[in-house]
Amino acid sequence: MKKTMLLASAAMIGIVVLATHANAQGVPQSVEITKVDVKTVAAGYRASKVIGSSVVNDANQTIGKIDDLLITRDGKDPYAVLSVGGFLGMGSRMVVIRYDSLKFADNKIVLPGGTKDGLKMLPAFQYSKE
Repeated sequence: MKKTMLLASAAMIGIVVLATHANAQGVPQSVEITKVDVKTVAAGYRASKVIGSSVVNDANQTIGKIDDLLITRDGKDPYAVLSVGGFLGMGSRMVVIRYDSLKFADNKIVLPGGTKDGLKMLPAFQYSKE
């Protein structure tokens, strides 16, 4: 009786495993996979290294600091949240600029044509409560 139950259990487990595997093969893949040049990506900047970095203008004057990087809900448009003004984190103001307006050169993050006054004129940014 024990042998029969053991064989029946093993057979049931085998059927479930095979059936699951067969179903997985029939599911079409809905994610588009694209080839990426991993050397180019590996040489890029990690978000964890960009956040907290100073942003300078064309005259090499510090005009702000990257507080965060945001991506729109549709995943298409990246933005940089900059902390402008203040001293030791007090009295600073958050503003948002398009990420592609930043230029990366000589280990510096440059906002061409940017000034502290120009950034302070942008609308203040607040994170969504959602």
